[in-house]
Amino acid sequence: MADTPKPTGSTGKPLNRGFGRVLVFVYGVFALSASARAGVQIGTKFSEAPLAYSLSALAALVYIVATVALARSSATSRRVAWFAVGFELLGVLAVGTASLVDGKAFPDATVWSDYGQGYGYVPLILPFIGLFWLWRTKRHEPVAETTAAKG
Repeated sequence: MADTPKPTGSTGKPLNRGFGRVLVFVYGVFALSASARAGVQIGTKFSEAPLAYSLSALAALVYIVATVALARSSATSRRVAWFAVGFELLGVLAVGTASLVDGKAFPDATVWSDYGQGYGYVPLILPFIGLFWLWRTKRHEPVAETTAAKG
């Protein structure tokens, strides 16, 4: 069975094949759940915790961008995925730490509060998996044989 050709302009192995499909699905679920959470929070009680609810909206946006970028396999989408998933990791580490250090700044939880405790710590683990997948599917250039190696 022949491999499906990669889209023109792609670098590396397709992001959305095999395990990549599972990763896109999980990111999609988080994009949907974080968007719904942020929408409800902002729409009903924004004045109670504007920082927390704004961070939930930011998390939702990051998950949406990561989902779309991981679902495509172009060179541009790969760069966007690296940025989005890297930003996600920094966000969950920064917000997780800040929410533990200064709980008063977060009177209500965000997706990334307490390192994603409300979501079973998946927000903490997911960017590591995403970054590993991006690294694992990167383009591997063949090593040129030298005359010494042929000998």
